[in-house]
Amino acid sequence: MLRTILLTGLTAGVLAGCSLTPKTPDRADIVAQPSPCAEKRFEVYFAENEARLTNPALQAIGLTATQLQGCDIRRVRVIGLADAQGVAADNVDLSQRRAVSVAEALVAAGWPTPAFELEAIGSEGAVTSQGTNEPMRRRTEVVVDAAPR
Repeated sequence: MLRTILLTGLTAGVLAGCSLTPKTPDRADIVAQPSPCAEKRFEVYFAENEARLTNPALQAIGLTATQLQGCDIRRVRVIGLADAQGVAADNVDLSQRRAVSVAEALVAAGWPTPAFELEAIGSEGAVTSQGTNEPMRRRTEVVVDAAPR
């Protein structure tokens, strides 16, 4: 009988303790939403020997501009690249024109002109150690330093 009373009391105590367990917090209370106002990096690709922006390039620029609306754009590095075809000086010129095209599109989207740093690399590093030309070099890399206002 004493054993039954002890087990009943113990069971009642355990069950009573369950009601004191705090409620599981909502996910929104414990998971922070990342700020869109942070460093972003994206690439804009070009056709061979072209510095004109394609529709996908304009979409990538527009998407990033929209994501960073309301942010303080501190610095924008635009780095133009080219593949290893042709003359090195022409590739540097093409890289520069690509960087300018991207920067102009970002300024048109409302980004601050003084924040831009343009760089043209040309075909430097475009050929792999196996001697393969890298078409992926036909691009502009954009690195944005942004912070909340």
